[in-house]
Amino acid sequence: MSIVLDGSSLTVEHLARIARDGEPVELDPSALERIRVCRAMLEEKLAAHEVMYGTNTGIGEFSEVVLNDDQVREFQRYLVYNHAAGIGDPAPIDVVRASMAGRINVHAHGNSGCRPEITLTLVEMLNRGVTPVVCQRGSVGASGDLAPMAQIALLLMGEGEAWFEGERLPGGEAMRRAGITPPGLQARDGLATINGSNVLTAMSALQLYDIDRWLRQAEIAAAMSLEALIANMKPYDVRLHELRGFAGAIRSAKAISRVLAGSDLLTGRMKTKVQDAYSMRSTPQVIGAAHDAVRWARSQVETELNGVGDNPIFLPDARLTLTGANFQGSPVSLPMDMVGAAVTMVCVLSERRLNRLTNPALSAGLPDFLTKGAGMFSGMMLSQYTADTLIVEQRILSTPASIQSIPAAADQEDFVSMGMNTAIKNGQILENARGVLGIEFMAAAQALDFREFTPGLGTRTAHEVVRRHVAHLDVDRPLHVDHTCMREVVRSGEILEAVEAAVGPLG
Repeated sequence: MSIVLDGSSLTVEHLARIARDGEPVELDPSALERIRVCRAMLEEKLAAHEVMYGTNTGIGEFSEVVLNDDQVREFQRYLVYNHAAGIGDPAPIDVVRASMAGRINVHAHGNSGCRPEITLTLVEMLNRGVTPVVCQRGSVGASGDLAPMAQIALLLMGEGEAWFEGERLPGGEAMRRAGITPPGLQARDGLATINGSNVLTAMSALQLYDIDRWLRQAEIAAAMSLEALIANMKPYDVRLHELRGFAGAIRSAKAISRVLAGSDLLTGRMKTKVQDAYSMRSTPQVIGAAHDAVRWARSQVETELNGVGDNPIFLPDARLTLTGANFQGSPVSLPMDMVGAAVTMVCVLSERRLNRLTNPALSAGLPDFLTKGAGMFSGMMLSQYTADTLIVEQRILSTPASIQSIPAAADQEDFVSMGMNTAIKNGQILENARGVLGIEFMAAAQALDFREFTPGLGTRTAHEVVRRHVAHLDVDRPLHVDHTCMREVVRSGEILEAVEAAVGPLG
């Protein structure tokens, strides 16, 4: 079934389906009519020679330069050429597709002034699998993601490059093979395609989708480690968290308790400490805080996905043109900086549980470094080293990008969000986080192999999935293969899907 883009109902989940699953899109008919009405107004204003930024004027420092009619016709082409100034490797295909969907949803409001052909061509490109090749780096996250979005706009002129049916092709050839006629660019069309924070928002939306799944897996890994360490489970009584009132902590305590349902650890017959270390009893508060950060960031990202991010903005009912800064990426970059730090925080807690699993002084009787042949064998000693180096990199990357503005354009653009830097570094933070969590899953599964009580149904299910991919560490072997394999298992969500199938949703 097609996802209808109407300017107001696009969600993170919709965007993931469009970007990754090839879900077809269609433009809401009322949105198309709004676009037509707005364009008619803009053309009337052009005919009357009303001065409109970026339409019949230059941009940035050249905004006071008024263009003549011949220049207006050519300006959008040169604007796109000039802004296609990124560098380096292409952004992932799912990010570009999500960015295109986000831009269509901006146009759907009928405040951008472009021709309907521009928006409809973007719809066709999505539905027929033409994905522009876009350098990931080059945007400062204000005036929109101009550099990457300009590479998308090149396709509207039959230029640039694109992926089509697995090949990297000249843009015109990709459009020809897909049966799409490039509409060309007329007044306003180019700027209306590039002037919004669509790439950083798309990246952030896809990351939020993945981080929610990662946090649910973090709760499963925590439950496995808690069982292996014979934890006191009173800190997971949901009533404790309801008294404090944080929604994320309540959610996390419920999720971990659901994973542990049926465990001997919950009967009260097993001897546990009166009170465990923070890393064993603070998990709902820590993962819960991350859930709360993600919830706020999601609200901001979905507001941006369904808002009018553009400049200038046209109000047909009032016959008015407004210039402003609705391209500014800070409303997304600030919460996403916090989300990156939250993921790192949860990884630090995971590593502390890993330490307790491997440290003979803290492991509640588990074999030293989770090996029966300690001395001859070192077990999972070096797995902690790997987790530690990943976390140090995450800590470095958790420095906020949203405070790193460097002025540009002769100080006309003297504060920018650097939101693309936030999105790029969050991608690496998440990649490392998958590795850290994969190592905790390995260690917890290894530890549970040495225990002789009945774990919870969710824990048993997760253990079975781990063992499908990584064998028990009986004697030392090169662990880089297992570490990398478990990172990919976490990426796939296989453990999450199996556990939720067994015990029900965790969120």
